[in-house]
Amino acid sequence: MTVTDKPKLDRAHVLTLLGHMIRIRRFEDKCAEMYTEEKIRGFLHLYDGEEAIAAGIIPVLGPEDKIVATYREHGHALVRGVSMNRVLAEMYGKVEGCSGGRGGSMHLFDAETNLYGGNAIVGGGLPLAGGLALADRMRGDNHVTVCFFGEGAVAEGEFHETLNLAKLWGLPVLFVCENNGYAMGSALARTEAETDIHKKAAAYGIEAHQVDGMDVVAVEAASRKAIQRIRETGDPVFLECQTYRFRAHSMFDAQLYRDKTEAEAWRKKGPIVRFQNWLLDNKLLHQEDVDAIEARVSDEIDEAVAFAEAGKWEPVEHLTTHVLGKAPEFERTPPSGETVKITYREAVKQAIREAMQRDERVFLMGEDVGAYGGCYAVSKGLMAEFGEDRIRDTPLSESGFTGAGIGAAANGMRPIVELMTVNFSLLALDQIMNTAATIRHMSGGQFGVPLVIRMATGAGKQLAAQHSHSLEGWYAHIPGLKILTPATVEDARGMLWTALQDPDPVLIFENVMLYNMTDQIDAAAGPVDISKAAVRREGTDLSLITYGGSLFKTLEAANELAAAGISAEVIDLRTLRPLDDATILTSLAKTRRALIVDEGWRSGSLSAEIMARIMEQGFWSLDGPVARVCSEEVPIPYPKHLEDAATPQVHKIVSAARAVIGR
Repeated sequence: MTVTDKPKLDRAHVLTLLGHMIRIRRFEDKCAEMYTEEKIRGFLHLYDGEEAIAAGIIPVLGPEDKIVATYREHGHALVRGVSMNRVLAEMYGKVEGCSGGRGGSMHLFDAETNLYGGNAIVGGGLPLAGGLALADRMRGDNHVTVCFFGEGAVAEGEFHETLNLAKLWGLPVLFVCENNGYAMGSALARTEAETDIHKKAAAYGIEAHQVDGMDVVAVEAASRKAIQRIRETGDPVFLECQTYRFRAHSMFDAQLYRDKTEAEAWRKKGPIVRFQNWLLDNKLLHQEDVDAIEARVSDEIDEAVAFAEAGKWEPVEHLTTHVLGKAPEFERTPPSGETVKITYREAVKQAIREAMQRDERVFLMGEDVGAYGGCYAVSKGLMAEFGEDRIRDTPLSESGFTGAGIGAAANGMRPIVELMTVNFSLLALDQIMNTAATIRHMSGGQFGVPLVIRMATGAGKQLAAQHSHSLEGWYAHIPGLKILTPATVEDARGMLWTALQDPDPVLIFENVMLYNMTDQIDAAAGPVDISKAAVRREGTDLSLITYGGSLFKTLEAANELAAAGISAEVIDLRTLRPLDDATILTSLAKTRRALIVDEGWRSGSLSAEIMARIMEQGFWSLDGPVARVCSEEVPIPYPKHLEDAATPQVHKIVSAARAVIGR
């Protein structure tokens, strides 16, 4: 151990260490009191007994280093420098809180101190931390990301996926397992075959140490050494801090799963009493020093309570703020007048290439996107052009690398994450819905996730029930996301760049039946507007509303209808969230009839949402009921004739349209 990584236990330093721990303990005692008075609601997870970990690690960090915490993060926030006033106001839900009242006890964010929030999803912060560190590594910034989590998280797949990525890619992360022995209510021995948690990290080749988490000096010594090691090598380090929470898992917990005498025995060797008694016994401090700390903390708590009590409730009129950021103004590239013929696949590749040429923050990662060239050959050749750092092959760990993309985006990069198929995306749904879509809201607008996630969707390739579904309507249900379904080569090429300029996560669904489609495109084609639907064919008798892979079936159906004397207008939704209601309603005002073509299942489908909006906003424009053609209520079959029967086809669209018209 060198001079730089060894704690210097002079009077000032030990006063600081003891002060941090007492401050956390007394603050949380007050929080428990406020909870019983119903001033703090929801779940309240207290750090009582674990104070030495935050006090021993966080002060060793630099201001540009980053922290990802868990739902038991009040101590982390206080030691990091978030004012007690703002922490308690947040726990009250007041606008003066560190997350603007949007996060509450489990989601304390603070951009000023690089606190990227507590995370209420067990293990959910691990991929985020990996992504924050990935962004620093790609830029060459010598920063460290510290990720705190409990021992319950080690059973989650995201734990293993992130540790593998961290070692594989050399990510500067300090993983800190606060092992309090119980997760929620199950003792470690009941849930883990291997209870020495640091051995799990060591199995990935990560330097891992087990530390007495009740000894603040031992924790600080280990963290100094670990952080110095990370700065020197860029490699991750893992600390298992063995500790004990004296209180319940949360304030709802009756603690019936452990003997009360067990907690009392641990209290006798708790981090505060242990360190304080050692300091007093060795005359490093005197009782009046401890009394002064207690008095100062008591005054600070009184001030924080007064601050929170006097705080304001956010007006209901602000309910929808901090769901999405302000998108930049769209600027269309003037057409050149010269056209070229191109496939949909090549259009997507050109879009990726151009984005990477224009912005060094852009990179592509996903399964087999590099050496293999992508499952659908979209990225073939790009690794040779841009290198392995920016065309980044990932393990088969959708949640892990999607979460890493989220973290990298939150830390200033512009990742393009490719999920091989829409069915595989369900493995990353936790990260997409619970992290990407919520960070802006929970942080009160402090953090955004300018991320693009691409994936193949749809049936038609005889890939059977696990590779063929159209689930984009599911994702269109989630606030905080934008959902794009490019159907033309122009949109395939132009939507990506616009999406990369957006401050929020954008999911792009590429229908598998379109990759080989060829069409003309302007030689100077540039970005396209992602906020508007497009009228692909004008008509007067009927509005056909569709998107993605069904667009060209619908256009073909419109041609057949025209031959029968029925003039159908075809609307390509293009963007499923937010939906462009105005274009739909304008068309209905003209045609007065509507048929929706949707490759999702009928029950709970996007088509049902569109029908509801038409009823709510355009009922008096209609001359008849709205109809729809959807996929049948079956998993997509393998045989071609059954696959076709299960999904919208031209003859079904024509038949349904005739029924709506009545001829």
